Amino acid sequence: QVQLTESGGGLVQAGGSLTLSCVASGNIFRIHDLGWYRQAPGKQRELVARVDTGGWLHYDDSVKGRFTISRDDSQNALYLQMNNLKSEDTAVYYCNAYLETQVGVAIQGPNTYWGQGTQVTVFS
Repeated sequence: QVQLTESGGGLVQAGGSLTLSCVASGNIFRIHDLGWYRQAPGKQRELVARVDTGGWLHYDDSVKGRFTISRDDSQNALYLQMNNLKSEDTAVYYCNAYLETQVGVAIQGPNTYWGQGTQVTVFS
């Protein structure tokens, strides 16, 4: 069983900063790609930022220069530093992991897993 546990969301004034964290736990064998997605009310879930095992980074154009994604594989952790937040950043943010699991001697996957989401609200 794999769990992705997010934290760090909250209420912040426009122009402020927040840092989201996500820790993966369970029978993890190897983590491949990690990413942050968000879903605003009435909208589809969208990719915010992604990082692969080689350190290749991808950002949505709307957050380039303001958000920084990073990972700490020793802690099975993923972070999203969000600066200069805008009201349009308001959404539920989800951690996403593409990883392999180990059950006994068997390696399974990779498969995609999601966190439960953390709310980020930016007010003017």
